[in-house]
Amino acid sequence: MRRIMQDRFGGPEVLELREAEEPHAGPGEVRIRVESAALNPVDWKIFTGPGAERRGLVPPMGVGNDIAGTIDEVGDGVDGWVVGDRVFGSARTRALQDFTTVAPGRERLARIPDGLDAGVAASLVVAGRTAWDGVEQLLDRGGETIFINGAAGGVGQLAVQLAERKGARVIGSASERNADFLRSLGAEPVAYGDGLAERLEAMLPVDACFDCHGADGIAAALEVGVPIERCIAIAAKGAHGARGVAGDLERTGALDELARLAASGDLLVPVEARYPLERFREAYEHLMDGHVRGKLVIDLA
Repeated sequence: MRRIMQDRFGGPEVLELREAEEPHAGPGEVRIRVESAALNPVDWKIFTGPGAERRGLVPPMGVGNDIAGTIDEVGDGVDGWVVGDRVFGSARTRALQDFTTVAPGRERLARIPDGLDAGVAASLVVAGRTAWDGVEQLLDRGGETIFINGAAGGVGQLAVQLAERKGARVIGSASERNADFLRSLGAEPVAYGDGLAERLEAMLPVDACFDCHGADGIAAALEVGVPIERCIAIAAKGAHGARGVAGDLERTGALDELARLAASGDLLVPVEARYPLERFREAYEHLMDGHVRGKLVIDLA
C-alpha cells in the first residue's frame, strides 16, 4: 500500500511517499480502507518536531490524523462495528495511507451518515470537536456575544455556526476578503490586525472570546473587558492565562451530532482544496502558508 512516512523532523521535504506492508486488524481493532484524510495545523507541528515531543512521537512514523473510509476487517473482541461500515475518526500518524487500523475502544470513531462526503466527514474530526468543545465551554445561555478570532479558518467557521445555533451574537475576525463569507455564516465581521481592540470596543458588549488563531484575539478581548475565565485559545493555550479546549476530545459524542448537522445541510463545512495523495507536499505547503479558508483534504480513493 501507499504510505506517507518521515525518518526525521523537518518541513514537507522530509515526507516521502513509500510502498509499505498493509496493516491488519488485531484484537480490539478495525481496519479502514481510507478514502479521504483532512489536514490540520497540528500535523505539520508534529512532522516538524515541536508538536511531537509532548505526544511521545519520534520518527520513523507516518503522518496525519483525520480519516474517513470503509471498514474492511474487524478484529477479535470488537463489538458494534462490521465490515462495510463507512466511518470517520482519528488515526494519529496513520492517516495518509491506503489502509489504517483504529482501536474503537481508545480512538474516536463515528459512522458517516448517508449522503455525507468522505472528505467533509474527515474534516470534522479535529476541527469539529475543537469548535464544539470551545463553544460548549464558553456559551451556557442564549443572547450572549462571543468574539471568535480567526473565524474563517477550519475551526473558526464551525465555531461561528455552532455559536449562532446556540442563540449567540457572533463577532468574527478575518481578512477583508472573508468578510462577506462570515456574514453568510451569521457573524459580524471585524478586521484583524493592528487596532483590533479599538474596533472590538466599538462592537461591545462582548462576553467571551474563542481564539482560533494565536493570542491576538485574547489580548484584544481582555482590553475590552472580557474576563480571562471566558477566554479560550487553541493555537496558544496559556496565552495571557487563557485555557484551552478539553484535553480528551475523544470522550465527547460531538462527532455524531456534527456529522448529522453536516449531512442535513445545517452545518456548512467548506473544503477549500482537495489533492490526490501524490500531491501531499503541495497540500501541506498550502496549509503552512496560513491563509486557508476552511479545510484541505487529500483523497486516496
